[in-house]
Amino acid sequence: MSPHSIIVSTGGYLPERVVTNADLAQQISTTDEWITTRVGIKERRFVVEGEMTSDLGAKACKDALKTANMAADEIDLIVVATTTADHTFPSTATIIQHKIGATKAFAFDVQAVCSGFLYALSVADSMIKSGQVKTALVVGAETMSRLVDPQDRSTAVIFGDGAGAVILTAATEQDGRGILSTHLFSDGSYKDLLYVKGGPGSGEFGYMYMAGREIFKLAVEKLGAAIQEALTHNNLSKEDIDWFVPHQANYRIISSLADHLKLPSEKVVITIDTHGNTSAASIPLALHTAVTDGRIKKGDLLVFEAMGGGLTWGSALVRW
Repeated sequence: MSPHSIIVSTGGYLPERVVTNADLAQQISTTDEWITTRVGIKERRFVVEGEMTSDLGAKACKDALKTANMAADEIDLIVVATTTADHTFPSTATIIQHKIGATKAFAFDVQAVCSGFLYALSVADSMIKSGQVKTALVVGAETMSRLVDPQDRSTAVIFGDGAGAVILTAATEQDGRGILSTHLFSDGSYKDLLYVKGGPGSGEFGYMYMAGREIFKLAVEKLGAAIQEALTHNNLSKEDIDWFVPHQANYRIISSLADHLKLPSEKVVITIDTHGNTSAASIPLALHTAVTDGRIKKGDLLVFEAMGGGLTWGSALVRW
């Protein structure tokens, strides 16, 4: 019987430095009310000098391993979703591999910005289904505070730093649990709506730019369709969803999609108010929060979604 993937553990880590809206209002033309009303954020975490993306990711991985009561050398694969790698190369995944002592794993990065965790999850799920690996660590880790112009309130108030991780294992039991399907999309014609200028290939480096209104419209449209595709693919309906675990991009986007799904607010996992938008880390951090506090229970149907620069977007259905 062919294997499928189940999530056996979650982990998370947030930097210790808390940055409130009041803190930002001292350096930029904004207010707590303006930020809260438009994006739903009250505070976020920033790394300190010398603290790297791999440091955050390694701590999230160790948290997941501890919860699963697993040793690092039981991991076959590490896939790290990040757009804020420690270095151009080597990959952040190999650095995390060394930091946690996963000596038997192979490791690589995936870059799809805010959609990165879904892309990484899909890759690891496929490798487990193919029989290539039995156990995988899927990580979203970001230090987005290093990409934003601190004087640009359209981005500086939104993004935060953090890391989340999940452990996938191969299972053959047909109890309905596991990753039911993932659905990935991209359209490079929208690249100018959300990007960071330059990179190693061009020799230029700059800050993030985001066309917020256009991204909002596209997110509601394309993410709604991606979620519906996942439900249709699995012969399920909106009424079957127990928990909506979205990318924490903007409270208004999350609210609009929840309305589309006809889900009450108590069935939506919200962490943007205290985490900000942590890009690829936001879904695993939100999942970890809801699993840790006991909201998500065995047998619950979860839907994930995210949109990021590229544009990239996607959805996933998971039976916990």
